[in-house]
Amino acid sequence: METPHTAGKGRKDRRVRIDLAGRTAVVTGSSQGIGLAVATGLAGAGARVVLTGRGQERLDGAAGELRGSHPDADVLTVACDLTTEQGAAELGEAVPAADILVNNLGIFGSRPPLEITDEEWRTYFDTNVLSAVRLIRRYLPGMTERGWGRVQNIASDSAIVIPAEMIHYGMSKTALLAVSRGFAKEAAGTGVTVNSVIAGPTHTGGVEDFVRELVGDLPWDEAQREFMRLHRPQSLIQRLIEPEEIANLVVYLSSPQASATTGAAVRVDGGYVDSIVP
Repeated sequence: METPHTAGKGRKDRRVRIDLAGRTAVVTGSSQGIGLAVATGLAGAGARVVLTGRGQERLDGAAGELRGSHPDADVLTVACDLTTEQGAAELGEAVPAADILVNNLGIFGSRPPLEITDEEWRTYFDTNVLSAVRLIRRYLPGMTERGWGRVQNIASDSAIVIPAEMIHYGMSKTALLAVSRGFAKEAAGTGVTVNSVIAGPTHTGGVEDFVRELVGDLPWDEAQREFMRLHRPQSLIQRLIEPEEIANLVVYLSSPQASATTGAAVRVDGGYVDSIVP
C-alpha cells in the first residue's frame, strides 16, 4: 500500500517540461521589465530569442543580463522603432521568420481624462495597438504556412477595468483584446494560436515612477501598499506582480502544451479583475 512517503516513487516523472528548442521568439519592448523577463523565460525553455527596443546600448545591457542567467542562450538584438512602418520593416529584414511573437511594447501614464489630446490618443493607439498589428501581419502568414506558431499580445487589467486616470491606455489595451480574438479566427485550424495575456499591476521601473506620481515620494514598501490600497484595492494578492510571474504564463502559452488555448484573454492579474470569467 502506498503511503504519503512512498506515493509516486518509481513512477514516470509527470512534471511539465516546456521545450522550445529550435523555435525563434520575437519579444518586443524587451530591453527591460516584463519584456526582458519574458525573453529570459523563453530562453530558459530553449528558444532563440530576439530582443527589440529603440536603443542599442540598452539592448546590449539586456542581452548581457539574460546571458548572465542563461549563458548558452541564443540571443539576437534588433534596435528599431516599432511604432513606425520603417521600424517593423527593419525587424522583418533582420528576422524574416518567427515561431513565437510576443507583442509587449507599450506605453502608459496618467492624465486627466478631459486633458488627453488628439495627438496623445493617436500615440497610444500607434504604440500599443498598431505596432502589434504590423508584426502579426508580418509573421502570421509564415506561421500558418509552417503549421505552428504562437502569438501573444500583452494586454492589461486596464483593458477591462478602465482606470479613470488613464483612459487612453485602457482603450489601447481593450483594442488588443479584439485584435487577438480577430487574428485567432484568421489562424483557425492552422496550428497557430493567438491569445492576449491580461497582466495585472506589475512591479517594473516605470511602474515605480507611476506609483510615486500618484502617492508621493514614500519609502517603496509603503508607497506600494498605499498605491494598492487607494488605486488597486480589488487585487486579491494585495501586492504588485513580479515580471517573472507574467513570464511564466507567457512561456506556457508559447509551448506545445498550450495547443488548445487560442482566441483567449488569459489573466495573470493577481485576482484584480472582479470576474469569474477569464
